[in-house]
Amino acid sequence: MFTLYNAQIDSIALHRIGNKSRNEPLHLSKDKLLLDDEIGALLKQYFFSPFTQKETNYFHFTHEIDLEFNPVYQSVKHIFENPISLYEQSKALAAHLYDQSKHAHINSGELYVVHFTELRIDNEKVDAVGLFKSEVKQDFFEFSWENENLNIHLRKGISAQKLDKGCLIFNTPAEEGYKVLTVDRNRYDAKYWPESFLSISPLEDEVYFTKNYLKLCKDFAKDVVLEAEDKQQEVLFMNRAMNHFASRDTFEESHFLNEVIENPNLIPEFKHYKTEKGPKYSIEDVSSFGIANQAVTEARRKLKNHIHLDTNIHIKLDFINPDSAQKFVEKGWDEERQMYYYLLYFNKESKS
Repeated sequence: MFTLYNAQIDSIALHRIGNKSRNEPLHLSKDKLLLDDEIGALLKQYFFSPFTQKETNYFHFTHEIDLEFNPVYQSVKHIFENPISLYEQSKALAAHLYDQSKHAHINSGELYVVHFTELRIDNEKVDAVGLFKSEVKQDFFEFSWENENLNIHLRKGISAQKLDKGCLIFNTPAEEGYKVLTVDRNRYDAKYWPESFLSISPLEDEVYFTKNYLKLCKDFAKDVVLEAEDKQQEVLFMNRAMNHFASRDTFEESHFLNEVIENPNLIPEFKHYKTEKGPKYSIEDVSSFGIANQAVTEARRKLKNHIHLDTNIHIKLDFINPDSAQKFVEKGWDEERQMYYYLLYFNKESKS
């Protein structure tokens, strides 16, 4: 968990990055940017809002030879060790980003290099470095009162609500490449920001394994359980899986298989599915790990407990205890109508 509420902008530098393949120049500001309180508050909202609206997936800096050869990591490390060096390091970061801006689809834009203080991650107070890039310009109208007439002028600028690219680098742990959050709204140059510029990889922590294993379970439920049994059993399997994760601090695959998969014939199917699909989720060799409660909560929020029928009737299995569906929902076949049916048991209808 991270908290940005009390974060303060300690210093900021701003440069303009052209597209090198189109011979657009690199413009380096001659000094750090000075902010007033109003612009500073708007910039914080502009920088932080994408990270509070999406799931927390941590990354870390990497390099195929040694972490010390990653130029962004090196510059960020210098800023953490000596915040006064931000302006000099921002020029090095701008030059590195410019060198990666060689593809025709990459937009020119503004690079913001920011040092933040008063952030918290995992209940620890840390500082952070933010790297942000604005690219897409929008038309807007500006009005002026001239010679007793109100005039309208067309201008171009960036929206304070839509950051194009950004990353937050928390000052922990340095020796492992820091904890990094990243966002990129423009998918036409998907590798440019995270790979070419930042050189980051997913941080394989409790959140990473919990999310990926639950994604495996979700796909197994859809691809195997639904095909072998029915929609009700698909929903029941995922609810049992969620409850299993929610009730434990650590995951052991052997316990999971015995408690969650009620049909013993599906256990070898699950093992085979994991062997075949595991590399997609980077969990092919993972059978035990610590469970991240936040990741379970986020996954449960996305879980769809709906049975959609071709008679325009939808059944929502809204429960925490999966036994409810087994006790109070029955599926059968009506010979006379030649149709399936669901039989629901209840004591009273809700008035809401």
